[in-house]
Amino acid sequence: MGTTESAAPGTGALSVGPFGVAALPRIIFGAGSFDQLTDVLASLGTRVLIVTGGRSFVGSERWAQLQGRLKDAGLGWVQVSIAGEPSPEQVDEVVGQYGDYGIDMVLGIGGGSALDAAKAIAGLLPVQHSVMEYLEGVGPELPYRGPSLPLVAVPTTAGTGSEMTKNAVLTRHGTGGFKKSFRDEKLLPRVALVDPDLLHSCPPQVLMANAMDALTQLLESYVSTRASAFTDALAQSGIKAFAAGFDPLGATPVRDPGQLAYAAMLSGICLAQAGLGSVHGMASPLGACFPIPHGVACGTLLAMATAMNIAALRERAPTSQALAKYARVAGWLGVEEDSIEAGCDALVGLLDSWIEACELPRLSAFGMTEADLPGVIAGSGGNSMKTNPIVLSDNEIRQALLARL
Repeated sequence: MGTTESAAPGTGALSVGPFGVAALPRIIFGAGSFDQLTDVLASLGTRVLIVTGGRSFVGSERWAQLQGRLKDAGLGWVQVSIAGEPSPEQVDEVVGQYGDYGIDMVLGIGGGSALDAAKAIAGLLPVQHSVMEYLEGVGPELPYRGPSLPLVAVPTTAGTGSEMTKNAVLTRHGTGGFKKSFRDEKLLPRVALVDPDLLHSCPPQVLMANAMDALTQLLESYVSTRASAFTDALAQSGIKAFAAGFDPLGATPVRDPGQLAYAAMLSGICLAQAGLGSVHGMASPLGACFPIPHGVACGTLLAMATAMNIAALRERAPTSQALAKYARVAGWLGVEEDSIEAGCDALVGLLDSWIEACELPRLSAFGMTEADLPGVIAGSGGNSMKTNPIVLSDNEIRQALLARL
């Protein structure tokens, strides 16, 4: 594991091992930063394709406000809505429809699905190729040469951190379905504008599920085999902010939108730098085979997958730093224990109580049965599993899925 938690002998300082940092967007963060959006767009071009989610943002007063500001700035624009998780067919349709509209920049505004669609569309508008030519694991996987149009990403939920990453996740549901990435550094947003005030347009249940996804990403990045002193510091900051902003056991689950938006943003940075783990490994085939939103899939699996990782580490890698990290996270989330073992158990218990408080459905609510387990297990060996702190057996994955069926 690349992370370094122990003090260097005689110095009292952290031992910092080698690491690399992938490119990041320009970040504009803070309540009220939405007011800067038109100026940002005007600096990038004159005609923008706006990619939104299905309903929440376009039904808010912010949408009317943005249209007025674009007109005042002399910017031309067209808008498309992506309802639900984007499919390759939706992306190709938009790219074909607007290829000759003179679009010179893309604005993605919405949840992770809208931002992922915007990334893919921005990358393909100049080249006019099908996204199927580039998707990992399902097509010819041609190298993407670009160029991509400048992309401005504006999240309206606190969850995926898609505004900070270079991959566009696309989904085809049903038999033969998949959930795969179009991934290239050229797809990284030019600007990520994160305004916590925009969370008010997000439905409460969606906000809570997405918040659990953000926590999942922070936790998995923190215990990842690719974690570093750099990502550890960001994950710690994000998890503490999450604890300050989110309390599903309280009367007001979202206590501080600013803290939650900050945590989600850092979760995107951490996953881009360090990778993820078993929760996302299982969530990928689940999202392909069943109509389960990504945030719900991650949230409903988080406690059980964490428990499975801890049990496997105790059995096969009892000296792993990941166990101490899990215990440390429990303290950051407000549960202090005297030992690593007690801290790990307390973390699982807390996560389990949060899942129940958020009323996250079980997998069977989306039509999954025990007969579907072999297919999901077979599809769980993607990139996310490669950075899990320990290699899980098929039977261990099966037990984790069964526990949430």
